Amino acid sequence: MAKVDTHIREEIDQYDLDKKQESSLAGLLKLCHEHLEKTDDELVTRAFKLCCKSHEDVKRASGEPYYIHPLEVAKIMAEEFNIDDISVAAALLHDTVEDTSVTLDVIEELFGTTVKNIIDGLTKISGVFETRDTKQAETFMKLLLSMAEDIRVVLIKFADRLHNMRTIKHLPKEKQLNKATETMELYAPLAHRFGLFKIKNELEDLCFKVIDPNSYKFLVRKLREKREARETFIDEFMEPIKSELENQNFKFEIKGRPKHIYSISRKMQIQQKPFEEIYDLFAIRIILEDPHTKEDCWRVYSVITDWYTPIPKRFRDFISVPKANGYQSLHTTVITKKGRKVEVQIRTRKMDYIAEQGVAAHWKYKEGNSTGSNELDKFVHWVRDVLDAPRPEAATEFVKDFQLNLYQDEIYVFTPQGELKTLPKGASCIDFAFEIHSEIGERAIAAKVNGKMAPLRQKLKSGDQVEIITGNKINLNPDWMEDVVTHKAKARLRQFIKQKERRIAKEGRELWEKRATRGKVEISDQELTKIAKRFKFNDAQEMFYEIGFGAFEVNELYEAVKQLKSKGRIDEAIEQEDAHKKSDEEISENYFSSARSVSEGKALLVDGELSDVKYTYANCCNPIPGDSVVGFISRNGDVKIHRSNCKNAHHLIRTDSERIIDVSWAKKIDTQFLTAFKVIGEDRVGLVNDLTDVLSKSFQTNMKSINVNSDGGMFDGIITAYVNDLNHLEEIIKRLEKIDGIKTVMRYE
Repeated sequence: MAKVDTHIREEIDQYDLDKKQESSLAGLLKLCHEHLEKTDDELVTRAFKLCCKSHEDVKRASGEPYYIHPLEVAKIMAEEFNIDDISVAAALLHDTVEDTSVTLDVIEELFGTTVKNIIDGLTKISGVFETRDTKQAETFMKLLLSMAEDIRVVLIKFADRLHNMRTIKHLPKEKQLNKATETMELYAPLAHRFGLFKIKNELEDLCFKVIDPNSYKFLVRKLREKREARETFIDEFMEPIKSELENQNFKFEIKGRPKHIYSISRKMQIQQKPFEEIYDLFAIRIILEDPHTKEDCWRVYSVITDWYTPIPKRFRDFISVPKANGYQSLHTTVITKKGRKVEVQIRTRKMDYIAEQGVAAHWKYKEGNSTGSNELDKFVHWVRDVLDAPRPEAATEFVKDFQLNLYQDEIYVFTPQGELKTLPKGASCIDFAFEIHSEIGERAIAAKVNGKMAPLRQKLKSGDQVEIITGNKINLNPDWMEDVVTHKAKARLRQFIKQKERRIAKEGRELWEKRATRGKVEISDQELTKIAKRFKFNDAQEMFYEIGFGAFEVNELYEAVKQLKSKGRIDEAIEQEDAHKKSDEEISENYFSSARSVSEGKALLVDGELSDVKYTYANCCNPIPGDSVVGFISRNGDVKIHRSNCKNAHHLIRTDSERIIDVSWAKKIDTQFLTAFKVIGEDRVGLVNDLTDVLSKSFQTNMKSINVNSDGGMFDGIITAYVNDLNHLEEIIKRLEKIDGIKTVMRYE
């Protein structure tokens, strides 16, 4: 390494901070001393000065000085993760090498090899998530590799994204949606997998606020309205428990916090229930202070179940069998005498810290502590497992498989020797075989579950003991793809399928070459690709596969080539296709050039102006004025309008973000919009008439259809009708809820 000039060190040390910067540095150092075991003030101060100097005169989208961002990231590292002063210094410098003239040699000279390696890791994974690079498996691998080498790299990346999400309102709307979707699909699941539940919950809520602002505001208001009643209930529920625990000399803290907003919204969607009918909106957490142990958690559980009736199916023991990310706690749901269900979590202070901080806590505990080191080794082993698995050719498949493995619930199964293995819920014997070793999975021919012969496809459940019987040869079956859920098994099967497809395609090409030679026809690969597309194949390789498989006649291809050759039309067809192709940039440019003209009576604004361009509303989500919406430019120049919380919109943002445009509703709209209500209630004579009377007489609303079902005295109906906007819709819902016998009215998704 080349020695860095001494004057650079002196220049940094003598750099004058302004009053605001001095105050910021003092605040950061105070946080470090409060939350870190030891702090090298000189290290943090020098890092802060280099941060300020290197980002001098640079502004963020909000207009504030750029150094504020790395400062906030460093504060998150100190306050939220409380790892060490090295990670704080690295957080302050995380953008310097990529965005400024500062080199890694300068970093190493001023701050040491460890800080330099962390910055190097952060620079290498820059862009792993951003824009559309999530499609590139290689860059995604860089993130995992960096994490395996030093967990602080990925923690700083989380802190960086967390602060960006906290300040996202300063970005244009389409960029907000892009970043929020990306965060929801990769950062939040990764945070979940690493046990960073506090960070995961905040990221999900911040994303939800961007993607579906109306629902977010609604739930915030509802939680605020219920806060006093909730706190009163918690006090009443815990009063006898608290007294008994104090009598038994327990030292403890009780928390009764509502579940985070996004999880409540998900519960409402899955259960198709309104807010008022979601009863487990919060969990009561009992945290035992040191020196209480896991045995004491069971004693507390006994006290709770002496007072309240437990629901057996809702009991989970994560203390004896921790989750893969190290999470430990006892979970039980009990019923009060008034019939209300309450979730209670019981854990020690250390368990609570690990539950909140996950892999960050294990890093902190690893020094001189074998338990923490073992837990950290599990994370590194998991990462290495992903890196060692066969990589699919389509990077999107890799990322999709990886995401599925991040969020799944877990089951716990045993080897014949009694060794515990953690697998995703829904895993089969095939997944178990690959979990033991790749060769076991490849050669598996049968399985025994709890001592009895079982098919390899059989789904496993917690507590199963599994033995895999293997043969001498590889026994992979492409049909297994539908029966496996783990990334490792899917990746190997996909590799096997691709190899088989290549072999068949090679046979197909050989058949074609023999026929072409016999018929004395010469044609280039480029021309063959064009002809393949005329036969509706994606490329020549796919066409050769179908020939080799016997699904496409080689003579049919020969006749087409011969006919085109005789007319000399192949090159002409190629040129015509190229001439008619439009790039995504051209499509967008054509759209924007035609979207500037102003038209009366239009419902949507594009970049603040009314548009003459043809647009339609997506049937998948039926947006109405008041909804947060996003536009997608189609290849013919039309625009499809989606609600920003629509799953299809998320897919478009992820795959074709350059064709997403910022749209909003005009102030005056004369058109009515189609929407639907789901109505649930007690069935009775005249109920349908009462519903239609409210819509037609009270609101003069035109109904398109009403579909009803009656079963066991309950009424379930879907009403489609025309409304003016979101406020109109909410007024109708409130009025329908007042009809006698109606239990639930909600917008139908």
